[in-house]
Formats: sequence, C-alpha cells, structure tokens
Amino acid sequence: MSEEPDLDDLERRMNGAYEVLKQEFAGLRTGRPSPSLLEPLVINAYGSDMPLNQVGTVSVADARMLSVQVWDKGNVAAVEKAIRQSSLGLNPAVDGQLIRIPIPELSEERRAELKKVAAEYTEQARVAVRNVRRDGMDKLKKMEKDGHMSQDDHHIYADEIQEMTDKLIKQLDELLEAKEKEIMQV
Repeated sequence: MSEEPDLDDLERRMNGAYEVLKQEFAGLRTGRPSPSLLEPLVINAYGSDMPLNQVGTVSVADARMLSVQVWDKGNVAAVEKAIRQSSLGLNPAVDGQLIRIPIPELSEERRAELKKVAAEYTEQARVAVRNVRRDGMDKLKKMEKDGHMSQDDHHIYADEIQEMTDKLIKQLDELLEAKEKEIMQV
C-alpha cells in the first residue's frame, strides 16, 4: 500500500534554482567582457520588447571591448539607449550599425560590491532549494499521515530528499566560490 513521492520532480525543481543562479551570474560583470553580460537587456523594437540577441549579434571585440552588430539600422538607437540605461554602467559608442562598448576596469570597491551581489543571488537560490525540500517533506508527512506510506519509508525518502538538498547546496556554494574568484581576478 506504500506510495512513492515524486523525487524526480523535486530534483528537477532544485536544479531549476541552480540554472537560474548560473544565469544570474552570467549577468554579473567581471574583469573580462562576456557576451552574456548583455543577455538580460531588453530592447524596444518593432513595437514590442525583445531580447538583445534577437536584434543583433553580441561578440567580444578584444580584452576590454564588447561589440553589438545590430541587424536593422532602425534599431541602433534603441539598442544604444537600452545599454546606456541598464544598471551595468556602460557607455556605448555607435559606429553605423556596430555599437562598441568599452568595458572599464573594475575598482576594488566595485569588486567587493559584486561579491556581495553574487552572495545574495546564491542565498536566494539556497532558499529556493530549501523551499523545494520543505515542500517534499510536507508531502511525505501527509502521505504517512494518510496511511499511504510507512514510517520507515518516510524516513528513507526524507533522507534521500535531504541528501539531494545537501548536494545541490554544495554545488551552489562551489558556483559562488568560482564566481568570487572570477570577480577578484585582475
């Protein structure tokens, strides 16, 4: 009469938090330019909001420069405006349909700020993982209470969920550690 909880669903939801954190980190500027720095930007083009990668190609021109090749000349001003108004602190230069974006050196103060932001993102991901764990544990308790699961099975599944959680929290911490090293790299 024992039912099994959906551990695959819990794992998928926990991994979702990990993927979101990776995307958040991609948008954090470090010492070297990365096309993913501009990924979160949304451009007002053709009467709607579109991601930057749907109106142009972002590439790394050199060690301190990103470039955006805008496909439609009519969108150049909108792309430039979106880059200027972003919280990235970048100052683009337009050259026809090519927008050059010099990436300034990060000050020590800005690096410390970015580390704090990375830590906040990681904590949000940890909270998301813990919420998934709590949801799974609540379902186990309900299944046991309703007689769909024995006490022994409840403990076995609870241990599995905790193991899954610990493993993912460790991965999140490793991701944070790597990002902090990247931020502090001069």
